Amino acid sequence: MTAALQIEGLNRFFGALHVTRDVNLTLQRGARRALIGPNGAGKTTLVNLMTGALKPSSGRVMLEGRDITSSSQAERARRGLARTFQINQLFRGLTVLENLCLTIGERDGECANLWRPAGSKPSVIEEALDHLESLRLVDDALKPVRELAYGRQRLVEIAIALAQKPRVLLLDEPAAGVPSSESHLILDVVDALDPDIAILIIEHDMDVVFRFARQITVLVQGAVFTEGTPADIKANADVRAVYLGQEGHQEAHAHG
Repeated sequence: MTAALQIEGLNRFFGALHVTRDVNLTLQRGARRALIGPNGAGKTTLVNLMTGALKPSSGRVMLEGRDITSSSQAERARRGLARTFQINQLFRGLTVLENLCLTIGERDGECANLWRPAGSKPSVIEEALDHLESLRLVDDALKPVRELAYGRQRLVEIAIALAQKPRVLLLDEPAAGVPSSESHLILDVVDALDPDIAILIIEHDMDVVFRFARQITVLVQGAVFTEGTPADIKANADVRAVYLGQEGHQEAHAHG
């Protein structure tokens, strides 16, 4: 079976700095995989290589068996690779519904007509509302994004990623900046997504990771340190040692 996303021998240098080191990673269709690692492990660089924001120094990226290593970010998105960001990229002055309508219009090549006003096609509005309903955002549809709590903004961003009809979805720290009382909302939404979509979540919050992932890849200093099931990773003393300094710091910070 062709993998949804496959990375082979990926390297990235910034000058003399070897940031991504011979990374191999496979996401099967319907995968629920987490990418974890201490600060500076190169997680975001790796996502940028997958999505085309950065070009690899060597190696290749395959999407459903097709080599997309030289494809642009827009081309990858059109082929079904969607991502969210650590810091969200929404149009903050537009309403939630307008943000969704723009995404759908761009996907269908109708963006040139969309400013009369955004989403004047009933089918576009209908689809946008379907996405908002599945993410429990209908009540916020007509609010400007900037008026929403941060956790709600993250949900809007996931709605926008899903409106691209992805085959592969990369969620870059979806719970970052979201109060812990709300992070379960994001997980509930992710849990309910189409089981065929391959999802890779990059996340610091280990509660989120262990609840979401069926497989975990640990990245350390730009290289794959180990991978396995959540039970494997929990039981791995080497992974605990890699995290100890950071976890200690986070706990001290939480109590401080």
